Parts: sequence; C-alpha cells; structure tokens
Amino acid sequence: MTSRANLSTFTPRSTSTSPALMQSATTTTIPSKSPASRSSTAPSARRISSTSRSYAQGGSGSAISRLAKSALSPGSSGETYVAYGMTQKLFQACSSQADYQVPQATQKGVPVPTTEAGEHLGVSDSWWYKEMYQWFPLEALLRLVYRKVTALFPAIIHDPPVLDAELESFTNSMCVFPPPELGLVPTFSTWSQITFLHMYLLTVRLRALPNRESFQTYSRHLIDHFSHNAEHRMDDLHDIGSRSIRNKYLKDLFVQWRGIIAAYDEGLIKGDAVLGAAVWRNLWKAEAVGPDGKELDWSRIALVVAYMRRVTAQLGRMEEADIVMELSGATGQESRIFGFSPLDRKMVEGMK
Repeated sequence: MTSRANLSTFTPRSTSTSPALMQSATTTTIPSKSPASRSSTAPSARRISSTSRSYAQGGSGSAISRLAKSALSPGSSGETYVAYGMTQKLFQACSSQADYQVPQATQKGVPVPTTEAGEHLGVSDSWWYKEMYQWFPLEALLRLVYRKVTALFPAIIHDPPVLDAELESFTNSMCVFPPPELGLVPTFSTWSQITFLHMYLLTVRLRALPNRESFQTYSRHLIDHFSHNAEHRMDDLHDIGSRSIRNKYLKDLFVQWRGIIAAYDEGLIKGDAVLGAAVWRNLWKAEAVGPDGKELDWSRIALVVAYMRRVTAQLGRMEEADIVMELSGATGQESRIFGFSPLDRKMVEGMK
C-alpha cells in the first residue's frame, strides 16, 4: 500500500490571502500532549479564563455566564492551561461533526476500500455524508388544514397566536424527518475540511476576545489539537507509519487552514455567492459532479452556507464559556449549535 495515495487531496484550494491575515499567521507545530511545554504568558481572556474553574465544577449555565464576566489578573501564567483545556473541548465538538471509522484498519489482511483518487474510504452516519433525503413538504398541507378549520369554526379558536406557535413547533419537527444528508464521501480529506469549517466558525467568535494576544493563544491551541488528532488518524486509521510523511501532510493541512480562513472571511463579507464558492472548492473539491457521478445538487451547497450563517449568528449571541458548556455536553442536553436545524432549510427555501 502506498502511503501517499491514502491522503491524496491535500492540495490547497483556497489561495486568496489578505496582508492582514498573513501578518497574523502563526507557526504550525505538532503539539505536545501537555500544555506545560508552552511558556506563553499572554494576557488572559477577560471572560474565558475566569470560567475554567467553574466549568470544571459543573455549575449551571446561568452561573457560568455570570462568572465568565469576571477576570484573572492580566498576564497570568495559567492562561495556557485554560486555553489548552477549553480549546480541546471545542475541537472535539468540531471533529465529531464528520467523524468516521475505517473498520478494515484493525483487521489483518483485509484491504481498505478506496475512492477513485486512491483515498481510504471510511464509514459514518453523519448527516454530512450519505445521500440527501428529499424534503417532506408536510408544512404546507398542515397550514392549509389549519386555515380551513379556523375559517369554519372561528368560535372555538380562542387564542390563534398560541395555536400558531404550537403548529409551527409541530410542523418544524415533522418537516425535518428524516434530516438532510449532503452526500459527501467519508475520507480523511473530507473530515479535515468539515472540521476546518467548524473550527473557522469558532475562530470568528474567538476574535471577539478582549485582546489580540488572547485570541492568538486560543486559536493556536485549536489548530494544535487538530494537528495532534490528524496525526493520530494518519497512523491508526490510514497506516502511515512514517513520521516524515505525516509531517508533510500536516504542513499541507496548515496551509489549507490559512487559505480557508481567508476564503471564508471573504465569503462572510462579500455575500452568499462568494461563501458558497469557497464551500464548493473545499468540501466538493470544485467538482461539477457529485461523488455519485451525477450533476452536483447546488442546493446542498446553499444548505451549508445557511448552516454557517446560522451558527455564526448563534455563537455571536453566546458567552464564550456557555459555548464550551453546550458543545461539550456539560449541560446534559444535546447541543443545538452544531448540527442541522430547520432554520437552515428555511433559509435556503426562503421560508420565514
């Protein structure tokens, strides 16, 4: 088996880079397993740093929000530990969105299936993979029935706004069953691009930290967690035992990460068409046909654009510590930030 064929799509696809972004670039490294090796003493984040202790104690969401507003002394040597732990939780949430397995990797003598490009093919039940189900148009029918009932029996309708809200909730739950799936192929390359997309959404939010040094600390730890996880996957799932080859792939991935930041930034500023083009280049490799050989369904790209817009807005309304609590599952409830939402489909179809 040729190692380089397993991960054959590491050519950067997003190449536009602004001078400002280049100025803020950091150096990629393979992270150590402990943050103790870092000597950074950058000023701590006003809200994030002060929350790590209460996060570890499992406080409530509202308490976390209040504690997140307090501050540790600037320049605290503990910031690197805080950043390491919190970004580890954030990265795990990003990585899990398009996680995959390669069952043949643990079976002796069993060849791993590959794509036409020579990439190892995994298995996954994520909505980012498989084929997209057709949207079930139940809402229009239910609204028609509701209008007929209210017209025929106005006397028994005591509170239309309440009924409207109940109907909205019910139809939302019905109209997304089963959820859409985007038909991407579960490979290392696809996983890295989807993980980068979610890391980018968090990076946009981390830019709101009170100073540049804190943002650089947290963003550096975030990409370090990716590098460590990616190297582990190369070794365990794709049988790339050569460290020099893994390092080459990691360098290529870091170049892609810098290009992705520039491309998605441009899309957020210039509009959905530009953002959709960046999504198409990175997730669909700028191909006019899908993995099934059929013409690409552009509504899938529009759905990803709507997803990015919705998540960006949602993260912007939350305290940093609350984001960590929800994405890590510490609240005891399933996160409503990452993952498909009915709002994504409504944005695509122009529904309100």
